[in-house]
This record gives sequence, C-alpha cells and structure tokens, in this order.
Amino acid sequence: MAKLGKRTTAAREAFAGKENMTVEEAVALIKGNANAKFDETIEIAMNLGIDPRHADQMVRGVVGLPNGTGKDVRVAVFARGPKADEATAAGADVVGAEDLMEIVQGGKIDFDRCIATPDMMPVVGRLGKVLGPRNLMPNPKVGTVTMDVAAAVKAAKGGEVQFKAEKGGVVHAGVGKASFDEAKLVENIRAFVGAVAKAKPAGAKGAYMTKIALSSTMGPGVTVAVDNAVTE
Repeated sequence: MAKLGKRTTAAREAFAGKENMTVEEAVALIKGNANAKFDETIEIAMNLGIDPRHADQMVRGVVGLPNGTGKDVRVAVFARGPKADEATAAGADVVGAEDLMEIVQGGKIDFDRCIATPDMMPVVGRLGKVLGPRNLMPNPKVGTVTMDVAAAVKAAKGGEVQFKAEKGGVVHAGVGKASFDEAKLVENIRAFVGAVAKAKPAGAKGAYMTKIALSSTMGPGVTVAVDNAVTE
C-alpha cells in the first residue's frame, strides 16, 4: 500500500468524523486545507433521488453564480454574418460555421461552452456524438441556442454554470476558487443548490436531494446538511 504524503495525511485527519456540516463550516474547513500550489476549484456534488434515464426525471439547467467561477471560460459560437460579428465583439474565443464544424470534427475542441444561433443547428447537429458526451451541445433550455449571442457569450464569461444530472442522478459543478472569500463561496453554493432545487422534475418521487458534498480539487470531501444548504 502506498504511503500517504504529509499533506494528504493532515487533510484526512482534519476531515475525519466531519459530516452533515453547515455550508459555512464546510467552506471554512475546505479553504483551510486547500494548500496545493495552484488555486484549487471548490466543487459541489449532489446526489438526487431521480433516474435520469426517464425523461420526466431529467434535471438540467443553468445558474449565474453571483460571484463568478474564477475560471477563464473559453466560448465557441456557431453563427454567420452579423451574428458572428456580434459574438466576436462580445468576447467569444472561437466563431464560425461550417469551418468550425470541420475543426471540431477533426478533434480540436479548445472551448468550454458552445453557443449557436437557431439557423446553425442543422450544422451543429452533425456534431452530436462529439459535443454531446462533453456536455457541450447547444440547447435552448439552457440559453445556448439563441439569437442573442452577445448576451449568451457575456453570461458564459461572467460566471454562468450549466448543470445536468449524470448517470446515477449526480449533479456536480465548480462553484468558485479556494482564493475566494468564504462569504462569496457560501453565496455561490447556495445559489447553485437553489437552482437545482428549482429544477426538480415532475417525475421525481420521494426525497429529491439525498446528499450534498463539497471538496477542493486536491482535498477530501465533506458532506453538508441538505436542510442547511437549501434556502427559500
């Protein structure tokens, strides 16, 4: 069995026996032990009482985190003519039509968010097998298929986070950086949890949120009391 390093051992000891904490307590604990050589991402994972294989139990949505994510989001936009110009002016990193489709088909995907105007969807649709598994496929339900490409680009760059239940009913996302103030992280976490709560599908039965855990990129996780994380 591999010997654990001093940092890992210390972190595990600090987290031992800690569970069902308040959001504030969990954030303080995680920030206090996020001592990697880079600015770690604070991550949330939520176990939901759903079966995403059923359409009426699927959970997906988007939320603008009040304090941003701390991440430099690269945005690609499928658009032509004036809309392509609008996307570029708004700060999109990659803009194109069939030419961009060919780049993506060739395996080059150097963006984190993909936006498209409605008229481009027949082109983008050919990339379903490439973009779908990466959760990059534009979707009108989360505002990434739109004629207002400028607003969509600015939202993506400004801290908007998409979420989608994966197999097993787990939703996860980055909600800030370890360098953020505790209060800002708490605000972001509550905003994310609130958005997932509002996205409860009609087909969900029984307990909807069954477990919420927080962690940093390199640190252990800690569970948060669901009733504390959910606010009206």
